[in-house]
Amino acid sequence: MNIEILIIILCMGAVTYIPRWAPLYLLSRRKLPPWFIEWLDFIPAAILSALILPSILTLGEPRHLDALTPEFLLALPTLFVAVKTRSLAATVLAGMGLFWIVQRFL
Repeated sequence: MNIEILIIILCMGAVTYIPRWAPLYLLSRRKLPPWFIEWLDFIPAAILSALILPSILTLGEPRHLDALTPEFLLALPTLFVAVKTRSLAATVLAGMGLFWIVQRFL
């Protein structure tokens, strides 16, 4: 292996690792205020929404907003299950089941 490639790989690892490690290291030694902890609890849901919503609400190339995509129409009953049950397992099973039914019969 070329030494330059090895240096690039090590630098890329450091650049990836340090931004993840630094907040954990700095915040693990402090007592965080309750509002901040509550705010941090919303980050996974916000990230998941940011990843999923564009793919279910946009269509075509270039991508444009289309609220009648099949994925969005399937997301609505899945969202209803999520709100009613507040269970990740039930939500995933409902979403997968609805997706399977639509693919199989439509």
